[in-house]
Amino acid sequence: MSDQIQFIVEKLNQEPFRKNYNLITFDSLESTQLLQLLNDVLGEIDPKHAVDIREELPEQTAKRMLSLLGILKYKPPGSISDLSAFRQGLVTGSKPVIHPVLHWLLQRTNELKKRAYLARFLVKLEVPAEFLQDDTVADINKQYEELMEAFKNLHKECEQLKTSGLSTAEIRRDISAMEEEKDQLIKRVERLKKRVETVQNHQRMLEIARQLRLEKEREESLAQQKQEQKNQLFHAEQRLQRAQLQLKEMHHAVVDSKPESLMKKLEEEINFNSYLVSEKMPRELESKKNSAYFLQKVVAEPAMSQSDLNVLEIKINEVNAQMNQLIEKRMMKYEPIDSKFSMYRQQASIISRKKEAKAEELQAAKEEMASTERQMLQKTNQAHELEGSDVLKGDEFKHYVNKLRSKNTFYKKKRLEIAEITAEYGILQRTEELLKQRHEAIQQQLQAIEDKKGISGYSCTQEELERVSAVKSEMDEMKGRTLDNMSEMVKKLNAMVAEKKASLAPVIKELRQLRQNCQELTQECDEKKIQYDSCAAGLESNRSTLEQEVKGLLEECVQEESNYRYVNCVKRNLEIQLQRAKEEMKAYVSPDPQERRKAIREQYTRMILEQENLGKKLREKQKAVRESHGPNMKQIKMWQDFEQLMECKRECFLKQQNQTSIGQVIQEGGKDRLVL
Repeated sequence: MSDQIQFIVEKLNQEPFRKNYNLITFDSLESTQLLQLLNDVLGEIDPKHAVDIREELPEQTAKRMLSLLGILKYKPPGSISDLSAFRQGLVTGSKPVIHPVLHWLLQRTNELKKRAYLARFLVKLEVPAEFLQDDTVADINKQYEELMEAFKNLHKECEQLKTSGLSTAEIRRDISAMEEEKDQLIKRVERLKKRVETVQNHQRMLEIARQLRLEKEREESLAQQKQEQKNQLFHAEQRLQRAQLQLKEMHHAVVDSKPESLMKKLEEEINFNSYLVSEKMPRELESKKNSAYFLQKVVAEPAMSQSDLNVLEIKINEVNAQMNQLIEKRMMKYEPIDSKFSMYRQQASIISRKKEAKAEELQAAKEEMASTERQMLQKTNQAHELEGSDVLKGDEFKHYVNKLRSKNTFYKKKRLEIAEITAEYGILQRTEELLKQRHEAIQQQLQAIEDKKGISGYSCTQEELERVSAVKSEMDEMKGRTLDNMSEMVKKLNAMVAEKKASLAPVIKELRQLRQNCQELTQECDEKKIQYDSCAAGLESNRSTLEQEVKGLLEECVQEESNYRYVNCVKRNLEIQLQRAKEEMKAYVSPDPQERRKAIREQYTRMILEQENLGKKLREKQKAVRESHGPNMKQIKMWQDFEQLMECKRECFLKQQNQTSIGQVIQEGGKDRLVL
């Protein structure tokens, strides 16, 4: 509780409340101040509730607060189980009620603001059914619901845009940066145009450059088409391999297996699928429908308080007790008849449960296997896209590892060279710094000498003239080199175009051959598929006829087996009864008294006599108890009266003893006064 109050005080001292409370001042707030504080927090969440509670009745305040808390989905803590008690505490401003509400509100203020904002537009107005009979009211209500759905969609889109990370400021910055880059590019293009216009045959060179760019784009598109063709060829080869593998597996299954094993597999699969379709799936569907129906029923009902839930729990317990009593009565009533079949019923229930568990395990295993196959195929495709080839295996993988090791040694060697170059670079950098320092010192000395001789700035002017002449010579040399470079570039471009055409010719030829192979493989695959479909159709027709025959034979076998078991059970019961009758007759006719005692008739006769004697004794005892009941009750009453009388005497004796002791004390006090 102390942590809760400390959290409330910290939140109230922050923005936007700024109450400047401490634990003592907050704990000493009166009920009215607590209610006003709670109202201020609710007003921060929903501005409609920012009112002064002194200007409205306590019932109105409680009703308004309860309605907002209901919209915000606040649930009272476990100690306040009754809603009326919570409402009474809210009206009177009770601390055990207000403090948890404040703690809950201040914990999630932003979330509750959003919920209160949405409640203004999404809390549906309930229109009575008799008003909806009017067409105008029904149309307006329909428009109201459509607008509510549109608001939901717009709010979701707005939240997605807020959380997507895009903002108008960032977009504006990106646009301004792109415009600046565009201006820079335009300026660079203009400068390059001015430079190129001074060169002879610049139009022809530009045309050749444009053709080179087009040829490069065409080369890229051809390379992309080649890669796509390779991917398609790879996927076609994969499909062909899978089809060949399936065909091979089917050939092996047909060659290695017998018709009996095939029929057995088909029967197992058909039994499993029929069990799923006829038993498991309908049962699951029915349970899902029942649960959905009950959930819809619960949603349609109005909100229930804790007292309503307690009443329902009590009713459920009573109904469960009645059901248990009825089940016990039924078991007691039908137990002698069903005693013979109880064992079989238990075994059947155990087998059905095991069957359901195994079916679920099998279905889960099939789903896991399918997902594993999909993942394997996906990983294979990803490896092919990343590496451009299949996954390495065996000797190829060893060769790849050896290649990696050689590259690793080469990398270590180069890294050592880089370290040496870095060290040398550091030494050279330090040497450069020292030389710069010396140059600056010499320049200062030279400047001092020039000032002393009266010719200051001579060295700078000489350096400037040398720099300008060097720049002019560099520009002249650059112009000559530019012309030479452009002529060489044209020659290189022509040579590269011819070389690319020559290099692409065998690739195009190879691509045509690959396309022809792909078409042949596709035709072969289609032919194999037609053969497979015809073979599968013939096997399917044979399987259906054999299934019908097997089904009839199985039903006949089951019927005969049940008849055989029934006859065996009847025969065994008759034999047991006949044996018991023979033993009873033998014991009853036997001259030996010990043997006759073992007979069931003698045992029941003896038990009847014992029960009659016991009943006679109990009746005599009952008679004696009835005769002595009246005098015994009278004696008990006399003893009770005697006990009351003795208790009264004891109280009188204690009172008299107290009075005598008080009188002696008074007499002694009077004697003392007389002596004084």
